[in-house]
Amino acid sequence: MLSILVTGANGRMGQTVQEAVEANPETKVGAVHDQGENLKLAMTQAKCTIDFTVHSFSDEIIDTAVALGKPLIMGTTGHTVEQREKIRKASETIPIVYAPNFSIGVNTLFWLTRKAAEILGNERCDIEVTEMHHKHKIDAPSGTARRLLEILNEATDTDYDKDIEHGRFGNVGPREQGKIGMHTLRGGDVVGDHTVMFAADGERVELTHKASSRMTFAAGAVTAAVWLQDKESGLYDMQDVLGLV
Repeated sequence: MLSILVTGANGRMGQTVQEAVEANPETKVGAVHDQGENLKLAMTQAKCTIDFTVHSFSDEIIDTAVALGKPLIMGTTGHTVEQREKIRKASETIPIVYAPNFSIGVNTLFWLTRKAAEILGNERCDIEVTEMHHKHKIDAPSGTARRLLEILNEATDTDYDKDIEHGRFGNVGPREQGKIGMHTLRGGDVVGDHTVMFAADGERVELTHKASSRMTFAAGAVTAAVWLQDKESGLYDMQDVLGLV
């Protein structure tokens, strides 16, 4: 049975991950960790770590996992470019599943978005992305929305920094051809809603995923942990886990 360390154990997501680990017949909670506790000691008590905390804690998580040779499941978002490079570098030593979203439905949305963008393109269609989360979320756009934008960039040969329009305000003029709109909403207790819209003259295609429970993300992370058991060092995501690549 796979023994798993759950970080952020007292938070909403940490508690949900613990429930998901105990619900899976192939896994058990080997240790838990929260702010101010000994991470190295906790990590030695488990074979794998699932982390859904905050990006400011990621450096310590990565350094400790590399030092101990422990696999990582990382669902934390909001990382800087430097932190993303550190994750990539760490994956040369240990196996890591690093994904902006562990939901099977969202990863299906990723796959469908790529296919739709390849078919519809940004010359025929105006592409807009919206996301909404609960009022406590600290990063914007969400990691899931960021990945959707990256997929759209890859499929339409656009650039994240040059071609993404984050909201609109004032007399901005007509919509510029080829740009991709990104709109972030925050409020209430929304777990996570994401929509990709392809709008053309006379028709519109919308791809939407709505999450009503954090358990969908937690269960996916546990599935990823089981999948990672026999993998060599490397950087993987949920597309690999689900065989969608």
